[in-house]
Amino acid sequence: MKKLPEVNVSFEELYRMLLGPIRVRLLLTGIELRIFNHLSEPKSAEAVARTIGTHPGNTKLFLDALAAIDLVMKKNSLYQNAPITQSFLVEGSPIFLGPMFTFTCQMCYVALDNLPGLVREGPPQLSPEADMDTEETWAQFAAGIANYQRAGLAQQAVQIVSELTEFPSFKKMLDLGGGPGMVGIAIVAAHPSMKGVIFDKPAVVKVAETLVREYEMEERIEVLGGNYNHDSIGHGYDLIWASAALYSARDNMDSLMNKIYDALNPGGVFVAFHEGLTNERTKPDIHVLFSTSMALMGQDECFDQGFIADSMLRVGFKSVRSCTLDTSIGPMDLDIGRKA
Repeated sequence: MKKLPEVNVSFEELYRMLLGPIRVRLLLTGIELRIFNHLSEPKSAEAVARTIGTHPGNTKLFLDALAAIDLVMKKNSLYQNAPITQSFLVEGSPIFLGPMFTFTCQMCYVALDNLPGLVREGPPQLSPEADMDTEETWAQFAAGIANYQRAGLAQQAVQIVSELTEFPSFKKMLDLGGGPGMVGIAIVAAHPSMKGVIFDKPAVVKVAETLVREYEMEERIEVLGGNYNHDSIGHGYDLIWASAALYSARDNMDSLMNKIYDALNPGGVFVAFHEGLTNERTKPDIHVLFSTSMALMGQDECFDQGFIADSMLRVGFKSVRSCTLDTSIGPMDLDIGRKA
């Protein structure tokens, strides 16, 4: 008589992986329908359907699914945003992350439909126009990136920089690849007199200009558009900050690091806040998975842990201190280099 196989491990984890795309579609559909805007207070499914003009029965099923993944709470047949949803998914909030999440999914999933083909055949040829489209796309979503920076990164950056022993003496800083510039704005605002420069692509710093005006920092912050691999980044800085901004220099990091070193005053500090892959580039999983799609398309840009710090030492920084900090987008490596 044939015996059943002996099973000593559960396949639940594999089964739950199958539901991952459903979770993502529920989140993105909620953002698209602006459903979270209407759930700051408890409401019935019928009331929500009337407000947003959707099918009552399917709206109830959709809200039940959102409750199943803890994006909304359900009590006595009324639905209300969960605290995390209320914080980050209601339009009009300065930390509304709907556009950022949508953009992130576009980046992460661009290769998934052709995943078997990419594994079999390798990455496709990328046209020069692709880079231009990417720059304009990032400019379009700069407001969403600003909200991401406001949703924790800027506050964490202020804490990091304000704890530097040199912080009180800083007179001028550069937010290198600063995007919409909220990190630079926050750091400058935390100092009584320091001035700042936000450097990024010309299309992006136009967005930074609007935020500088919004935060009434025109007298203390200027913007500079360009490509840091080819153009001047300015000089006379006591602090240069770069968070998730050095990917374009992955293949010529020492060249950019020399430019950073030269742009600092004696005793100046360079702070890099980037992911650092470990375990033979298999961890942290959040960074590996985020970058897999783009890597398969031929744009593998993630840094190994220590890559940036080693470059700092090669170009002459007298000391480099490194550690790993927790953030909302996973562990990030903090490398602090000091110029002699």
